[in-house]
Amino acid sequence: MMMNEQIKRIMQMESLLNAALSLIKKDSLSPEEMQTLKQLVDQLDVYYSGPLWRMDYEADEKGLLPRDLNRGVLSEDGIWNLLTDYTALLDEE
Repeated sequence: MMMNEQIKRIMQMESLLNAALSLIKKDSLSPEEMQTLKQLVDQLDVYYSGPLWRMDYEADEKGLLPRDLNRGVLSEDGIWNLLTDYTALLDEE
């Protein structure tokens, strides 16, 4: 796979993570916001539980990604914490 595709994917997932985190931090969410959050979480869950996250994480560990690339999505706890918070939010409803 070309590195550019990997960088684009990481940037896209980072954007999804940031959008989901900003929604989940709100005190209350409208039904539309809940639907958006669900869509974001679903996409991040597929990424995190599939082979691409591991591949991207390993590339980062090997120093193969640009230093200035935002990579919060590659932290071992970033998506996991979001998924946990989302599950807790659903349990509150």
